[in-house]
Amino acid sequence: MDLTEVYAQFKPVWDEFGKGNPEPAKALYSHRDDATLANPFGPVARGWDEVSKTLEYASSRFSDGELLRIDRIAEYATSDLVCLLDMEHWQVRVGDRPQVEPVDLRVTTTLRREDDDWKIVHRHADPITTFDPNGPLRASTG
Repeated sequence: MDLTEVYAQFKPVWDEFGKGNPEPAKALYSHRDDATLANPFGPVARGWDEVSKTLEYASSRFSDGELLRIDRIAEYATSDLVCLLDMEHWQVRVGDRPQVEPVDLRVTTTLRREDDDWKIVHRHADPITTFDPNGPLRASTG
């Protein structure tokens, strides 16, 4: 499978994820021990067992969701490894919130060639999309 085909799978996979179904995302993921996932709902998961459970938990926090658009910021590719930086734009109900709301995520995804396929080996998604000069990473002055 070439990368164009892999990228074409992202929208339907993440649409299902936004509806609470983690299974298509699990199919895109590497099932090896070095796979990692970092998301806003908990600590970093490492290894397929943890990643699988984290995908299940994170998707359970979503309902009525749809990935509206992916804006590709950067793509770095070799013959066996790809790193993507994207802005994902969603409409989704998160947790117990009463309505579907827009959610923007900053996402880094690393894919690795495994046999004849490309698999996600790392994904980090967070809602930090703009710089906050007063945010928690501000340098201490004292």
